[in-house]
Amino acid sequence: MTNQQSRVNNIPLFSQTITDYWREKFLNGDVLYSDEVFTVAINPDLDEDSRVMVLETIDGRIMAVLTPAMADKVGLYQQQDLSEEIFRRKLKEAGVTLHGADYVYYFSEADKNVLLQGNLEGDLRRLTEQDDVVFSEFESSASEQDLDDAFVEMDHWAVFGSFEQNRLVCAASMYPWENDTQIADLGVLTLTPFRGKGYARKVVRSICKYAYDQGYEPQYRCQLDNHASTLLAKAAGLTLFGKWDVISPDSTD
Repeated sequence: MTNQQSRVNNIPLFSQTITDYWREKFLNGDVLYSDEVFTVAINPDLDEDSRVMVLETIDGRIMAVLTPAMADKVGLYQQQDLSEEIFRRKLKEAGVTLHGADYVYYFSEADKNVLLQGNLEGDLRRLTEQDDVVFSEFESSASEQDLDDAFVEMDHWAVFGSFEQNRLVCAASMYPWENDTQIADLGVLTLTPFRGKGYARKVVRSICKYAYDQGYEPQYRCQLDNHASTLLAKAAGLTLFGKWDVISPDSTD
């Protein structure tokens, strides 16, 4: 294990499942360059939609990984003197654009224990097939943009909802992040008239507790400029892990 691998593995607060997942993503290939701040690796096993990725963790370290074809396109080679600034400039010069970073949040080990030991509050529960009509009414009360941004679906692995006077006003859903990982990615949506009343916080904590009971680590992502979503993550007890970016679907090859 390299020093950089050890650092990633030892980022404080987070579970081994999380740190192992990201370490494998970014350091499971041939390391082209590494210093105290920046590391670049080449991995031929990356999926097409993640053939360039960048992760900046909360300790200020930045990792990038590319497929061999993308490394050739960008002009990266062994023993090259690199920095994040040089790397991003090379991407731009090669016509490679990134999608736009997401914040990625998880529960710290300490906050996970608080969640698991606490009692969940409010009129909320797991939704089932019997709630299809209720969920359809919920969707019809939300804008298309909110539905697209939240990606809350009844056919996901788990769906939880919060009610006011028998009306579904907030819902969250989860699905396994990748087939071979124990991470569950979540989305949450509160109807506009009911925002700011704590519904989303309770639903997020409820579905995350369920995920832990099923052996999964909850994962919460949002765009950097989604301030309401970042506030919700913190209110729900989640901790920022880092900023993660992937190649844009519109990027040239």
